[in-house]
Amino acid sequence: MKITIAIDGYSSCGKSTLAKTLASRLGYAYVDSGAMYRAVTLYCMRNGLIKNGKFDTAKVIAVLDDIHLTFVYNPATKASDTYLNGENVEKPIRQMDVSEQVSKIAVVKEVRDKMFRIQRKLGKDKGVVMDGRDIGTHIFPHAELKIFMTADTNVRTQRRLDELSAKGYTVSFDEVKKNLEERDYEDSHRKESPLRKADDAVVLDNTELDKEEQLEFVLRLAKQLSA
Repeated sequence: MKITIAIDGYSSCGKSTLAKTLASRLGYAYVDSGAMYRAVTLYCMRNGLIKNGKFDTAKVIAVLDDIHLTFVYNPATKASDTYLNGENVEKPIRQMDVSEQVSKIAVVKEVRDKMFRIQRKLGKDKGVVMDGRDIGTHIFPHAELKIFMTADTNVRTQRRLDELSAKGYTVSFDEVKKNLEERDYEDSHRKESPLRKADDAVVLDNTELDKEEQLEFVLRLAKQLSA
């Protein structure tokens, strides 16, 4: 029996990495909900709707119908790439400038409503792993398995710094830490679907766990529930 798996948690906890690998091992579809908000943010930045960290909410809402998101399976990565109006934007949406703005765009109710409809549609047939901030509390409140990921802030900062450095970006530890703390606060305090642990979610603190240990932990839970 296929189930729905919702993975929520703080920035740079490895949600996407775990979700991708888990989906691959189970033969499930994987949906990165955060990538959807990043794609909307990228569109707004490219079209001059975000300037000096500020944007006109009404103008953002007005262009939502012009934003079309799709996911295309990439056999090289064994995961789905995010496409914005037909363009593969998997790389640009991961850049630091997008990271600095995405939480601001994600609080707009109309943006969340559009993403909500897409996400619900993607998961209607179960057999899906989706990660984000409000998957277990809002998108799939009846998911059979909910995971809430967390880790020490300094550990998360170093992981994110290593990731950016590997991609050729030059940024300091303090800059990354400040960005994570700001995103954590904005995500946890926004009015629309704030980041919080679902009452029935299993907490996964991976401060001292490697990727394989995390995967095995969640795989055991998933197999128990789908048996």
